[in-house]
Amino acid sequence: MPTSLGELAEQFGCDLIGDPNVVIDGVGSLANAGPSALSFLSSSKFKKQLVSTKAAAVILRKDDAEDSPTAVLINDNPYSCYARIATFLCPAPTYEPGVHPSAVVAATAIIAKTAHVAANAVIEHGVSIGQNSSIGPGAVVGPNCVIGDNCRLHANVTFVRNVTIGDRCIFHSGAVVGADGFGNAMTPEGWVKVPQVGGVRIGNDVEVGSVTTIDCGAIDDTIIEDGVRLDNQIQIGHNVFVGEHTAMATACAIAGSARIGKRCMFAGMVGMAGHIEVCDDVIVNGKGMISKNITEPGAYASNFPIEPVREWNRTVAKVRRLDKLIERVAKLEKDAK
Repeated sequence: MPTSLGELAEQFGCDLIGDPNVVIDGVGSLANAGPSALSFLSSSKFKKQLVSTKAAAVILRKDDAEDSPTAVLINDNPYSCYARIATFLCPAPTYEPGVHPSAVVAATAIIAKTAHVAANAVIEHGVSIGQNSSIGPGAVVGPNCVIGDNCRLHANVTFVRNVTIGDRCIFHSGAVVGADGFGNAMTPEGWVKVPQVGGVRIGNDVEVGSVTTIDCGAIDDTIIEDGVRLDNQIQIGHNVFVGEHTAMATACAIAGSARIGKRCMFAGMVGMAGHIEVCDDVIVNGKGMISKNITEPGAYASNFPIEPVREWNRTVAKVRRLDKLIERVAKLEKDAK
């Protein structure tokens, strides 16, 4: 949607330095943006790219404006401002209302007239789909699922059963919501499967990445609150609670009945044991393992940083000698008494 810089500055509350009549028709990175594209600078790591950018304009903080060779939109939070302007310039695709002839829709399903159901989708009994929502090709919406307004399920998303989501949610291809959790009881004869009879309740403005799984509750529901962001290939176990506006990067694994507070941020490959709690406003570094309750906000880590193999081998050798060292210290302390 081509728009002048002056219009963008007024609409998104930015101060403009440069020609307000310059037309912007897209976005790009500092290194590769063309002469009609908008870019942004939010980290000093990329400041070297600013001085040589070919972008028509750059969103940045006031302190960085003097280093820009092109027009600037000044904002205190360049990244979030870029997100809002990029959404305006590059809107998400729209879909024609209606149900594709190849889709299979149960007679008891209720689909809003403005909703879109693509080819080969399956909509089972008791389903409700809200206004302007889109169900992608091959997606399956199982029994008794409720989908709010303006939601988007991309291709091959599966809602197994008893899944309720709010408005403006996005589920990327291959996500599975509402499958059985890992519930098994050991007997002398082997494992006995524990029925998983709960559902999944998801709030508004939630985004779930590709091939991420959110299990149904064992008895009560698994709950994902408003504004949560889940990256690709994440596992959320049964009866997990995730507080509003929490975000997790790829490959996080959250075991059953764990409880995570609001506004938490988990980096990639964080693991969390079951039946423990993390309070609000916690940051966990990559590959961190949460094995006990976290009750104080702040940043946490539990993984050795990478180092050359030779140095790592020395570290391992020292760790292996710790038992003997502890025994020697204990003996010295005993002898000193």
